[in-house]
Amino acid sequence: MHPPETMIVAGIDVGSASVQVVLMEDRGPAGAKLLAWRSERLRRREPEQVAEDAFEECLQEAGLARDALGYVATTGEGECVPFRTGHFYGMTAHARGGIWLAPQARSIIDVGALHARAVQMDEHSKVLGYRMTSQCASGSGQFLENICRYLGVTIDEVGPLSLQADNPETCSAICAVLAETDVINMVSREISTANIIRGIHDSMAGRFAKLLRSLGVEGTVLVTGGLAADVGLVAALRDACEAKSGDLEIVTHEHSALAGAIGAALWGAFRARKLASKGLALSAGGAA
Repeated sequence: MHPPETMIVAGIDVGSASVQVVLMEDRGPAGAKLLAWRSERLRRREPEQVAEDAFEECLQEAGLARDALGYVATTGEGECVPFRTGHFYGMTAHARGGIWLAPQARSIIDVGALHARAVQMDEHSKVLGYRMTSQCASGSGQFLENICRYLGVTIDEVGPLSLQADNPETCSAICAVLAETDVINMVSREISTANIIRGIHDSMAGRFAKLLRSLGVEGTVLVTGGLAADVGLVAALRDACEAKSGDLEIVTHEHSALAGAIGAALWGAFRARKLASKGLALSAGGAA
């Protein structure tokens, strides 16, 4: 049995704060393209229902029925999705998605709601090493959102505000509780919101740069995850890496937040083609 030249696959990345869903047309060695995608905040909803709804919206946008898909791959906490064909580990999926988005990248820094991780990979998306932030939340998206609520700004506003800073205020890089106390003190001292946010970005970026240095990465680093669209954080990370090591190029992509879902979909297509070439049927629910 020969695998089809073209295969439609889905990738679903279930995080602690949001769900990303993609539909892709995979053409094997000829490459792949995005057909439809959704990124939805959980907002206290059940992740499996959010995934189901976003998946259906993607199918409708692409004009496809479920039986047109060759594989439905999940990653992150996606084992809760009942209609998945298989599951792939987060670092594996992000490495594959990172290479697809930025073929020149050999490492990623994935900034999620609860933690950040640096992943080093080769040109074939094989994970060579990784580092993660500690259990403290001060290097996470959730921490930044908590600060935003206190300052009265939205998460979409923090990036542009950070770029307006003229005298960033140093913030604790060790503990989320101490950092939030720092912010309260800054507000009482009438430090501008822009300078507070840039100080927080600098603190987070310092931690991320340390993760990358500990891996010994070189060349291009792709920022993935929900905070990849935060232009202020990306600018702070560029500055932090340039100050410590001038051989790192920090880049983003318009679909950086979808990296995990994209990688899961591509690995799903790879697995489906492998099984088809051996004349084997797909079995639902496996992890890799």
